[in-house]
Amino acid sequence: MLKPRALKPGDRLAVVSPASPFAREEFDRGIDELVRLGFLPVFDETVFARRAYVSGAADVRAAAIGRAWRDPDIAGVIAVRGGYGSAQVLPLLDRAEAARTRKAFIGYSDLTAILSFLTTGAGLVAFHGPMLAGRLARGADGYDRASFMDALCRTVPMGELAPAGLEIVRPGEATGPLLGGTLTQLLASLGTPFAFDPPRGFVLFLDEVGERPYRLDRMVTQLRQSGLLARAAAVVIGELPRCDEPSGGLTARGAMADLFADFPGPVATGFPSGHTSGPAWTLPFGVRCRVVAADVPRVIIEEAAVE
Repeated sequence: MLKPRALKPGDRLAVVSPASPFAREEFDRGIDELVRLGFLPVFDETVFARRAYVSGAADVRAAAIGRAWRDPDIAGVIAVRGGYGSAQVLPLLDRAEAARTRKAFIGYSDLTAILSFLTTGAGLVAFHGPMLAGRLARGADGYDRASFMDALCRTVPMGELAPAGLEIVRPGEATGPLLGGTLTQLLASLGTPFAFDPPRGFVLFLDEVGERPYRLDRMVTQLRQSGLLARAAAVVIGELPRCDEPSGGLTARGAMADLFADFPGPVATGFPSGHTSGPAWTLPFGVRCRVVAADVPRVIIEEAAVE
């Protein structure tokens, strides 16, 4: 896997909107937070484009990403928000260009489509991390600054990550490249030229929000029947906010525990990356990750960026 260059203070970060429109006040607060982190956010007026439920026409959104990749003064790319629309830009993006320019790309949720395009499609490490709206806009309440900076700005291993609330579903230990994202987006890619296509022995990270237990069951069942789950050596599951049965009783974590009860490798749940109830941690996709589901459950991650 190709690793992007580590970000440095003063680096210019291109702000793009590949998915849904956003509130301007959230955008402005997110920009302010990037400045506080020492970066120089840059964008053009196309970021504010609107077309129904997406941020402008697909070619406009894709062109903004392409310009950021080609601009030698841009060090990385960060999305404003998720929602819907990222899959529409994939046919208009250049995998070879992304790999050649080796720039950090940051997002989650609907941006899983682009993260997968970059990691399993272009062989480039990408970052399942906070976007402007809802995360950076809220400061320390919205994202974990330490993991964000460690993943993007340091050239040494991130090391052990053991957030409070991480629980063991299946004990064990396994190592492989960390890949995944929002489950609905991974499954939506199947049958397309941009299908999620991880190597055998990978560590699968699954994030989701607002999907009731039976829907999680349906999606994990599809993941299993597609053969993708059999490629995984370990599974790390997110917090699954708003996924419990509204009437009570069934919980998302309980459903996942049942669904992965016979998985042959380690499984942990409750890792706060992506959709979380508290600060969201940043995970680099494409780097080697060791999952330890014993005693204190944790993941151990190598460096995600290089000089």
